[in-house]
Formats: sequence, structure tokens, C-alpha cells
Amino acid sequence: MPVFSVPKEVAVGTAMLGIAFATGVLAGKRYPLIFGTPKSPRSIIGKNSPIWQYILDHSLREHPVLKKLRLLTADHPWGRMMVSCDQAQFLANLVKLIKGKKAIEIGVFTGYNTLNMALVLPDNGRVVACDINEDYVKIGKPLWKEAGVEHKIDLRIKPAIQTLDELLESGEAETFDFAFIDADKESYNEYYEKCLRLIKKGGIIAIDNVLWCGKVLNPRKDDLAAQSIHHLNEKLLRDARVNISMIPMGDGFTLAFKL
Repeated sequence: MPVFSVPKEVAVGTAMLGIAFATGVLAGKRYPLIFGTPKSPRSIIGKNSPIWQYILDHSLREHPVLKKLRLLTADHPWGRMMVSCDQAQFLANLVKLIKGKKAIEIGVFTGYNTLNMALVLPDNGRVVACDINEDYVKIGKPLWKEAGVEHKIDLRIKPAIQTLDELLESGEAETFDFAFIDADKESYNEYYEKCLRLIKKGGIIAIDNVLWCGKVLNPRKDDLAAQSIHHLNEKLLRDARVNISMIPMGDGFTLAFKL
């Protein structure tokens, strides 16, 4: 595999990921629960576990408007689809670490993580937020404005593949710093390939739900989501275009650092 040649900030971040991974593994051994996500009852560290609450009490620094949106989303019937708050903070710190200015989000839902990223981008930064359902996004849009970051968010309500193709056709290949993939799992590989073309060298692609509640261990033939995630996980392991870290946080997510 090629030598990882990226800015010093990213190299430091990669070392930090090793610590995060080891911490997750140790926590998993001490609290051996079913893989899942803190937004559902099944997680590496259970949502109701004292250690989970301790982590939040001693690490979460949530913007007040971000917290307001999280609580609004939690009351939604599909609130479990929201990225966990600790994971969102981790991703925001990565964006700051690499001094990101342009980001892509595939799968917006109510816009919690969209707001999370917009808050850490510079005033001239931009998040291209892709979703096909504006009903959910309407929950978060007023809070984007309240937080003063609405001008940083470029919302595209159409199939994400179409938006990614439009970005490539408009000459924006290798101009983005960060991408977050958290949408329909059957399209993960296509999202990844297009994001890899849009991300600059040293940029990061974060891929969510790579453990899929443990179903990746033995994907059923009729479970296309689990099959797709598992195949992408195997592909990423051997992909010489990136360096990777799979993080046991939430439902698992992989960070791919473009070489």
C-alpha cells in the first residue's frame, strides 16, 4: 500500500483514531452487548448504560441549537436514524483538524449532522447536503437559520447520485475536504466511488453503519443492505487508494483517508 502522505494534521488525527479504536474495543470487552447504535437499544455500550452517560457527561460539548435539534429529532418516530451525538462531535473535530472548507453529506434526515458540520466550517465554507425527502429536513432548517449557518448549507433534494454527478460535471472533482455517507445502504459503493473522485488528497470519507447491528457477520442472501455493507467493508480493506480505520462507535463507521 502507498505511503500515507498527507498534511501533518491528518497524520496526528490518524494516531488519535488508534486510541479511539482501542478504547472502543476495551469498552466492548467490558460491556459485551450486541453491536448496534446508541440511537437504538442495541449498542456496543448500551444507551442506558452508566458508562454511556459518563461518556456524554465528560466529553460532549454540544452547541445549544444543535442540542435543540437533537431533542426535536429524538421525539420523531424515526428519530433512531439520527447520527449519535458523540459520533457527530468526533466527525466535527476531524473536519476542524484538517481545516475543512467543503463537505458533502449523503443522507440528511432532520439535518442534525448537517448543522454539526456547518458550525465548524469557516464562514465561507459549504456543506452540500443530499436527501430525497424534504419533509424531515423541514424540522431542522429553521434551526440552521437560528444557528446562523444557513448560508453554508447547499441543500439538494434529489437522488444523491444525481447531485454527485452534477458536482463532478461542474468541475468540482478533488475540491472537497470531507464526505459523510449515511443513506440507502444498497448504493454505498457507488456513493463511495463518486465521493472518492470529489475528495482531495488528504481528505476524509466517513461511512456510517458499517456494522449494521452485527448483521455483517453473516449477511443473509435476502438482506441487500447487509450484503452491500459487507462487500464494501471487504473492498475498503484492500483499497490501495485510501488508508482506513473502522471505529466501533455507534453502529460502526469507517474513515477512509484519500492518498
